[in-house]
Amino acid sequence: MIHLAPVPLLVAVVLLLIRAGFREAKKAVCFLKPTATLLVILVAALSWRTPLSDSRYSAWLLVGLACSLAGDVALIFTSRKAFLLGLVAFMAAHVVYAVLFGAYSGFHAADLVTGAVLLAAGVAVYRYLLPGLGGIKLPVALYVLMICLMINRAFAAFFGEILSLTQAWLISAGATLFWVSDLILAIHRFRRPLRYHRIGLAFYYAGQLLIALSASYFA
Repeated sequence: MIHLAPVPLLVAVVLLLIRAGFREAKKAVCFLKPTATLLVILVAALSWRTPLSDSRYSAWLLVGLACSLAGDVALIFTSRKAFLLGLVAFMAAHVVYAVLFGAYSGFHAADLVTGAVLLAAGVAVYRYLLPGLGGIKLPVALYVLMICLMINRAFAAFFGEILSLTQAWLISAGATLFWVSDLILAIHRFRRPLRYHRIGLAFYYAGQLLIALSASYFA
């Protein structure tokens, strides 16, 4: 299937990216990180060539991935300003994903249950990070809310009638992996250094890939 063609290359690039991160090879990271995201974007773009696709869904998915690309580029740099720009870019990606998943899934009583669980988890994570947040407490709080909303809208796909069961699994697993990668990054940055924090990149790109693949599996 044509939309899967970039996946082996993506896996190789992500492995090289993680290796470059451990070796602190800055130039390699600057090249490999956006390259990996562009490959995920290519997977989503190739969904237009598949019979089980929806052009509007694919288009908005690409908008979310473009916001993620901007965030990835910003986070290559280590300044506080670059981090905030990255935070805003990824927050925009979560808003796009949340609106997209919500538009195709609708709202259901079960969403209240998943929303309550996610909100509780989000509050717990935020309280854990709070001592290290300094002057960016509000941006991080908003980000936590947005990613919880995005995951809630992703899980809503299981209860809607438009997205297929395959898509529901893809976007729910993808959103969850995205959250795990963010959690690893946040703990490393705000609470305590994690020796193997770069492994979070594997969770991040796996999550984005699953979300991108969802464009090709309309029933």
